[in-house]
Amino acid sequence: MSNITNEGLILACSAIGAGLAMIAGVGPGIGQGIAAGYGASAVGRNPGAKSDITSTMLLGQAVAETTGLYGLAIAFILLFANPLLGKL
Repeated sequence: MSNITNEGLILACSAIGAGLAMIAGVGPGIGQGIAAGYGASAVGRNPGAKSDITSTMLLGQAVAETTGLYGLAIAFILLFANPLLGKL
């Protein structure tokens, strides 16, 4: 029977937490795809408003992407800067 050290347990749980944090990238990907589809549809209906539609769509996609970036930041912190290891 092998013994698990405190440091090993923290590293394993941090790796699992980082993987779970990356699930946060699924929502923005779906949302941005839907927004791009609706933007393309809107430009097809009204080509004269292409610049207004495109700028509004890109702003909305940038806001939606922040959720995925926060998840990525948390994953990097857990994997590389792990603040929990200093608490042992």
